[in-house]
Amino acid sequence: MSASRAHIAMVGIPAISHVLPSLAIIRELVTRGHRVTYANDSAMADTITATGAEFIPYVSKLPVADNDWPENPIAAMDVFLNDAIGVLPQLHAAYDNDPADLYLYDIGAYAARALAEAQHRPLVQLSPTFVGWESYEQDVAAHLWQLAGADAYRAKFSRWLAQCGASTTDMDSFLGRPPRALALIPSAMQPHIDQVDTEAVSFVGPCFAPDRHHADWTRPNAAEKVLLISLGSAYTRQPEFYRRCLSAFGNAPGWHVVLQIGKHTDIGELGDIPSNIEVHSWVPQVAILEEADAFITHAGMGGCGEGLLAGVPMIAVPQAAEQFMNADRLVELGVARRIDTSDATPTALWTAVTELVADEEVARRSARLRAEARAEGGTMRAADLIEKYMI
Repeated sequence: MSASRAHIAMVGIPAISHVLPSLAIIRELVTRGHRVTYANDSAMADTITATGAEFIPYVSKLPVADNDWPENPIAAMDVFLNDAIGVLPQLHAAYDNDPADLYLYDIGAYAARALAEAQHRPLVQLSPTFVGWESYEQDVAAHLWQLAGADAYRAKFSRWLAQCGASTTDMDSFLGRPPRALALIPSAMQPHIDQVDTEAVSFVGPCFAPDRHHADWTRPNAAEKVLLISLGSAYTRQPEFYRRCLSAFGNAPGWHVVLQIGKHTDIGELGDIPSNIEVHSWVPQVAILEEADAFITHAGMGGCGEGLLAGVPMIAVPQAAEQFMNADRLVELGVARRIDTSDATPTALWTAVTELVADEEVARRSARLRAEARAEGGTMRAADLIEKYMI
């Protein structure tokens, strides 16, 4: 197989935090002359077609739009399984008569792996978060299988694997460490990296367009310090937290604050907005971080990676899932402090930010981690590796 011009298919899920990390890679593959198709729910169509990829629609039932996820972890995992069961026939309809030379897939796109294995095609996972390690099943996964509903879930998943045409029929192997993956995160964020199979996993770091110029946000001339506050895209219904931020940093001399509140919070709930704070439902986060002096983040992996890549000290206010682990990792790296939402008073936020920004050792660590993250290669190395896997 030649990599000179190949059909590369990406299969994702309709969550913006899972789509954005790989868009620059998709765009680069298109630029290199490959035919790239991208299967996802129609909600992601405009975002994906902007890369030049050919959009392949499927209907997903993941509760991304209203963020109505079950609180029980097994029930949440079952939502992904049910989606895969519904999506796989749609992928077969799109790709059985037009198979890709290589399939790329998101960690939540179980149906993509089943499709590629059924077609005996190579596949590469694009992971927007950390990957499994040698003792992952014992360290993390084992406790899940003790929860109510776990046995029924495992039985259901095993039945699907036995029927869907996948060559990997063991559920733990299918869900666990992939045969080949590109981790789109700084390797510094990977737990137990010494136990990661580096023959199967390549850490390429956060991926952005190599010629990207960040003209979509300009640091105000009068700003001595810039602070970005963002809780990402999913857990943004936090009006009380935002009001505390306004109280902490409003009218602080020399400080300019950019506050992202997401689409689930009405700006009217925040009261008066101080003149040194701009509030938006969505912001060009990467562009602002390149100009920022501090970052208050929910510690989603995307935000962590972007903060490390920009060399910006962080206050981690985790909201759910792996964000608590990510927050603790940032603290271990010496570039952040963790403040849980209930403890995020105006005084605590102000003290943490101002002390971090003034700490010269934090600045040195941030600069070192920034250099290490950039050295991992990003978009260009990811595209090179994908082409290598096709030969």
